[in-house]
Amino acid sequence: MKTGFGIRSIIMLFFVGAQLVCGQSKTSTDFNKTVITRDFISEGVAVADLNKDGKLDIVAGYYWFEAPSWERHEMAPSRLFNPHKEYSESFLNLGMDVNLDGWDDVVIIDYPGKPGFWFENPKNKEGVWQKHIIADSIGISNESPGFIDIDGDGRLDILCGDVAKKQIVWLQAPLRTGETEWKRFALSMENVPGTEQYSHGIGYGDVNNDGIEDVVVTEGWFEGKKDKNSADWVFHAANLGEPCSHMQVLDVNGDGTKDVVSASAHKLGVWWHEQDENHNFNTHLISTTTAQTHASIMADLNNDGRADYITGKRFLAHNGNDAGDAETPYLFWIEFTPETPPYFKEHLIDSDSGAGLNIAVRDMNKDNKPDIVIANKNGVFLFENTMKN
Repeated sequence: MKTGFGIRSIIMLFFVGAQLVCGQSKTSTDFNKTVITRDFISEGVAVADLNKDGKLDIVAGYYWFEAPSWERHEMAPSRLFNPHKEYSESFLNLGMDVNLDGWDDVVIIDYPGKPGFWFENPKNKEGVWQKHIIADSIGISNESPGFIDIDGDGRLDILCGDVAKKQIVWLQAPLRTGETEWKRFALSMENVPGTEQYSHGIGYGDVNNDGIEDVVVTEGWFEGKKDKNSADWVFHAANLGEPCSHMQVLDVNGDGTKDVVSASAHKLGVWWHEQDENHNFNTHLISTTTAQTHASIMADLNNDGRADYITGKRFLAHNGNDAGDAETPYLFWIEFTPETPPYFKEHLIDSDSGAGLNIAVRDMNKDNKPDIVIANKNGVFLFENTMKN
């Protein structure tokens, strides 16, 4: 595997790495950090207005934290988890009004291979939130499922693998008030790459610039069709790197061709996979700041009109059994500069948090800037964006 890693990249990474190692700043001056809790309760996180007071609350697993005091509430019986011995019952979270009753609910992706489910908001009434299984007990495979609007109806769906049939599928959020079950639609044939129980890495974007989104996995990409439930998207084999977190499709170097950005889920590295006109990919190293970058999301943090790449270390990902997984839990973002090689700049956010299995980005304080919320074995954290526009 080629790595286009020039001297300018080396200088840039050395500078950033030196800042991190020397500990010049635990938290960047571009962000205000709030520790919501240091308890390990979830590696998924979400944002939603659960009590309908106009303020965005933070969700982590079976708990929600009420803004602005961040008082903790329990949606269903749960407990604290030991980060050195066990996993949580919540791997990814999403806040949305599932049943279209006007109140935000909470979606939880459980351990890989288990069914996903959602908690129905009781509309400020006391008691346990009603639990609904998503899509007839489908076992969700791939450790990086995406919350993506597949059908363009303005509501987020779930892109994942089906562990039983080993198909790439999407789970459509209910479309009518009062409906509770998500519908399953297959994009691929059965027994395809990216669908094992512990597969890592899946993404959604227009790889071949034909105006239709495709699905990418580390083994290649499925060519999209207008029919989002045709179950016969053609697979094109390609080397898109190691097992990774959420894969992002974008034009990194400004040549008009879409590339793929990925980060190692359990080892070391963030890369961009440069696509040529024949749909071949050449891999370039972006960062070796930290291992276990098991989640990523795109958002325009610095208001320059381009989406930035946010990722961080999944602290103690395998409970201390991986090399380096207890090292400094960095959270950082990568700014893409398509006009200027090496086409990226790396920025530290924090060195005492990391990221879990998904990252939430919303304007929490209504200042028109995207803020970052994460949850992992280190706790739950809010980073308010203070960058000047």
